[in-house]
Amino acid sequence: MTTLPPASAAVAEELGAMGPLVARLGRAGRRLRGADLARPWVLDTAVVAVVFLLFCLPDLLHGGVVDADGPRRFRLAFTRLPVAAMLAAQAGLVLPLLWRRRRPATAFAAVAAVFVLQWALGAALHADVALFIALYSLALHGRPRQLPWACAVMGLALVLVAVRVSVVVSVTDTLFFLLSTATAALALGLVIRIRRAQLAALRDRAARLETERDQRSRLAAASERARVAREMHDIVGHHLSVVITLADAGVCAAAGATAAGSGRGTEALGLIGDTGRQALAELRRVLGVLRDTDAPSAGPELSPQPGLADLDALCHGVRAAGLDVVYRSTGKAEALDGGVQLTVYRIVQEAMTNTLKHAGAGTRVDLAIDVGEDRLGIQVRDTGTTVGAGRHPDGQGLSGMRERVALYGGHLSAGPAPGGGWTVAATLDLGSREGAA
Repeated sequence: MTTLPPASAAVAEELGAMGPLVARLGRAGRRLRGADLARPWVLDTAVVAVVFLLFCLPDLLHGGVVDADGPRRFRLAFTRLPVAAMLAAQAGLVLPLLWRRRRPATAFAAVAAVFVLQWALGAALHADVALFIALYSLALHGRPRQLPWACAVMGLALVLVAVRVSVVVSVTDTLFFLLSTATAALALGLVIRIRRAQLAALRDRAARLETERDQRSRLAAASERARVAREMHDIVGHHLSVVITLADAGVCAAAGATAAGSGRGTEALGLIGDTGRQALAELRRVLGVLRDTDAPSAGPELSPQPGLADLDALCHGVRAAGLDVVYRSTGKAEALDGGVQLTVYRIVQEAMTNTLKHAGAGTRVDLAIDVGEDRLGIQVRDTGTTVGAGRHPDGQGLSGMRERVALYGGHLSAGPAPGGGWTVAATLDLGSREGAA
């Protein structure tokens, strides 16, 4: 077990103790933000009320910043305003704060104008703090390009104040104090603004990441559904086509009512049973993989995916259904990976299924597979009928074959052969096997 250093342990303990307090403060902050969004005028009115109580009311009660009985140098530096003039100046300083968030530049301009007029008359009021509040609000809510002229106006106003009070305090000390206060107000507004922008960017990024995650999940589910649908179509379509052809052959043999016909009917029924059991086993394998279970013992019994070695069995089953299949292959087929072999098998299976559906028994099928260094060619050509018998180059089976070929950067063509019949030709780019995986 790792032991923290004493300093780290103390920091961790302090943070743990502050955890509930921080959580409560966060909840309170969220509630206040929600209330402010619902009624923004409440906060603006509260700010004006607080400024009036803390800074305006003392001046009204005591007659201003400088008492009439105060030192003579203070009486010479400042002018004592009548109550009506003081109320007007305070209103001009404080009331614009009501729209400090909606119109921060206008509020700052109004407060600065009253501030300059008041100090031009030589009057000093505690309500002058409204100018710093307006500058803070402009930095927080205003446009960034408005800050330079606002700072220039603020500097001129503070220079005026420093000149007026120079008989009491040196200009240097006055400017240092006032400019420090203005800089603090400006910096505070900018820091809060930047922090809010960062939080908004983080929230937006989190929302976009969540959306992308959902989209990836939906795309993955759609891709998996398409893959399963393709597999089911290949498995069910092929085996049912074989079963239907064999059943028709059995009916014809039974109708012959001869010993030879009875033997062919029995053979057809046996092949139907074998094909049905094979189809059922493959369906169980596919559906077993999709079953959601946590019990290891209840998992599906998996078997290897078919490959090029299984094409002989596929051709044998198609021959049993009545097609004359001639199969040849060139190249090193055993060196291909499982994904390529499964793609080749499914393409050949679908092409044979289409031949069974549309060409019928007695049709000759030439199957050729050519394995090169970086290319693999597949050609399935039959001597059956073409478009007139119902074949269509845009069927669902052909769409599935195109999707499989596209995984390996190849192309597929299907259509009537020049000398009659139907041809399915596909080319796979073996150099894109890693990308397909």
